[in-house]
Amino acid sequence: MASVGLQFQASAGDADPQSRPLLLLGQLQHLHRVPWSHVRGKLQPRVTEELWQAALATLNPNPTDSCPLHLNCATVAALPSRVSRHNSPSAAHFITRLVRTCLPPGTHRCILMVCEQPEVFASACALARAFPLFTHRSGASRRTEKKTVMVEFFLVGQDNGPVEVSTLQCLTSATEGVRLAARIVDTPCNEMNTDIFLEEISQVGKELGIIPTIIRDEQLKTKGFGGIYGVGKAALHPPALAVLSHTPDGATQTIAWVGKGIVYDTGGLSIKGKTTMPGMKRDCGGAAAILGAFRAAIKQGFKDNLHAVFCLAENAVGPNATRPDDIHLLYSGKTVEINNTDAEGRLVLADGVSYACKDLGADIIVDVATLTGAQGIATGKYHAAVLTNSAEWEAACVKAGRKCGDLVHPLVYCPELHFSEFTSAVADMKNSVADRDNSPSSCAGLFIASHIGFDWPGVWVHLDIAAPVHTGERATGFGVALLLALFGRASEDPLLNLVSPLDSEVDTQEGDDVGRDSKRRRLV
Repeated sequence: MASVGLQFQASAGDADPQSRPLLLLGQLQHLHRVPWSHVRGKLQPRVTEELWQAALATLNPNPTDSCPLHLNCATVAALPSRVSRHNSPSAAHFITRLVRTCLPPGTHRCILMVCEQPEVFASACALARAFPLFTHRSGASRRTEKKTVMVEFFLVGQDNGPVEVSTLQCLTSATEGVRLAARIVDTPCNEMNTDIFLEEISQVGKELGIIPTIIRDEQLKTKGFGGIYGVGKAALHPPALAVLSHTPDGATQTIAWVGKGIVYDTGGLSIKGKTTMPGMKRDCGGAAAILGAFRAAIKQGFKDNLHAVFCLAENAVGPNATRPDDIHLLYSGKTVEINNTDAEGRLVLADGVSYACKDLGADIIVDVATLTGAQGIATGKYHAAVLTNSAEWEAACVKAGRKCGDLVHPLVYCPELHFSEFTSAVADMKNSVADRDNSPSSCAGLFIASHIGFDWPGVWVHLDIAAPVHTGERATGFGVALLLALFGRASEDPLLNLVSPLDSEVDTQEGDDVGRDSKRRRLV
């Protein structure tokens, strides 16, 4: 599927399913509302109206079901009829699974997605996850034909008119961002090292007319980025801090997205075992997500200052590697005693959020990271974990996840009880907890927050995406849709406005959380 082009069209037109295989997909009650006149041209002469109605009658989704309509050329598949309150109404994860298993083979194919208008964005992003870009299979390199999948939405319920051109453009930008992030995460470190990741950033910058700011290698040490430098200094390809900045006229606030970009994590001298190290090419999932989201957000008209901060390093083993017991001075001015070199993500992110606060003047900082293995235990394989100093932004992240399909669930935010886990006798803090049974995912996030300060008056949001960044051996591009939805109100795009959970003004409720005066942050 690596060479598949995904095209969103208002109408995919009519075609014999033997020349253009077809998948019809939606909830059963929605499929029943599709008139035969709409699908006739896509199914005839192979499928009659009687056969179409008989196929719908046989479907019994539990949670999903499918029925072939004509050989392997046409299939109808049903999504779950109901989902729980912690799932997306779009049933996004099931969309991806059904496309992977039910879409007929062929060079030119079509998907007719039947849904309600609020589920269009999540459904499109779910479709994109079924078509990963990266592969090194030898057979794929010999194929010269370009495969295409055309996607047409048939809307039911309210607002059931044709999909607008602006919506199609937004879906294209969003799904390109999802596939970009997944490609980076799928690419192994012998290709996706820090040098190549910087090239990916520069390419996006060139496309958007933005020159990235890049601080590398010994310059990091000189400028005080002890976290990023300390993690990456043993690697062949040096560490870097890179920033893409969008500063439009009329912006009223500054937002920073900070991504963990560990292109490979051996664990350093606290080395991982032979069963836990494979897959650590995915430790750059946070940085990949903000790159894909930044590209899409700017293309769709982001109205406020937006900075994408990439904290890039390879956590390698070598003579120059950081040792347990070493003490590093981070960009915040705080000292950290290293007691576990495998707790490296929080070190690079601490420098990143400090830079966003001190140098970029951010009002809202969102860091995205494959931070802890414990996240998958705390919130599971499908839900990212959110930790934030704002009750309202916590709720907004959960709502955004349901609207876009990148699901999110809260962690405990209680620094007065948890931050003591990092107590050091010789430095301001250690980098790993004393008690791994005491909410380690929450503690890891608090380490990052401590470098901007628990009394910082802005909004800080931490997203731990360690588990949902991949499904099996494939990356998902998780985080792109979530960031686009969460900040949809800062966009000129009407579809992103629709999926945003936030009103034009948001009370961040810091006063309720950490005893400070409440403060307002606008998203338009």
